[in-house]
Amino acid sequence: MSEIEYADNPTKHRYEILDGETVAGFAVYRLPDDAHVDFVHTEVSEAYNGQGLASKLVAFALADVREKDKRIIPHCPYVAGWLKRHGEEFADITDWPA
Repeated sequence: MSEIEYADNPTKHRYEILDGETVAGFAVYRLPDDAHVDFVHTEVSEAYNGQGLASKLVAFALADVREKDKRIIPHCPYVAGWLKRHGEEFADITDWPA
């Protein structure tokens, strides 16, 4: 395993976990308007399960959303659960779906 990196891939509308050239996981998002990033699905390849990579990816993605001065909509169950457990610092930029 190479050094794990996290990156936004705006052409695919997803944040990615990269192990060298391999995409080990991703968090897919929609851009419903100019103010929001709506997270809809997160997954990690089985070969990378149990390493906490999804949690690190979500932390990276939400920090990036904040840096871009946008707001979060957590439709993805994993992102919603992460925010409920760890997301106090993102409460001010989170718009929970109805």
